[in-house]
Amino acid sequence: MSTPEALQYEQYYHIYNRGNNRETLFRQERNYHYFMELYARHIYAVAETFAYCLLPNHFHFAVRIKSESDIAEVLLKRNPHKSLDPGQNFGNLFNAYTKTINNAYGRTGSLFEKPFHRKPVTDDNYFRRLVLYIHRNPQKHGLIDDFRLWPFSSYASLFSDQPTRLIRDEVLAAFGDIETFIQQHDEFNPGEFEEEF
Repeated sequence: MSTPEALQYEQYYHIYNRGNNRETLFRQERNYHYFMELYARHIYAVAETFAYCLLPNHFHFAVRIKSESDIAEVLLKRNPHKSLDPGQNFGNLFNAYTKTINNAYGRTGSLFEKPFHRKPVTDDNYFRRLVLYIHRNPQKHGLIDDFRLWPFSSYASLFSDQPTRLIRDEVLAAFGDIETFIQQHDEFNPGEFEEEF
């Protein structure tokens, strides 16, 4: 497999990956929560998150990599020798989660496919379709009859009035309003937007 292009500052991406050999990533509910705790620790310093969905053997995120100066402001305060490469932070997330899962379940080796997948989001239409695809993913894979009820997705958080670290306003603005956001989710056919996965 060829080396993927490095993540670019201020670029929007679809970040996704699955378990090595399609292995289960999240065996118990607590695994999903722990992964998101690690995500907060490793990723919020380098990327804004618009949407996500965690499924038993894979995940999807819609993100925008922050500017180099914004990343430096946070990371160099923590450690003046820290790499400003956002891809390294994603790697650190996956490594930290793998170590915990390996210890908890007596397994060894890589848990995730390498390298993780990243696809630039090239326009507003792609961004909207990506958000729809991410949220509809659990229903697409037959994990649940109604994607709105999947607990490990950003769908409900995006129109909740509860605090969130998601960039809620930008997502809803991309759809025009909350009614359009909900309607397009209801009408979207994920089969029309297959990722190379």
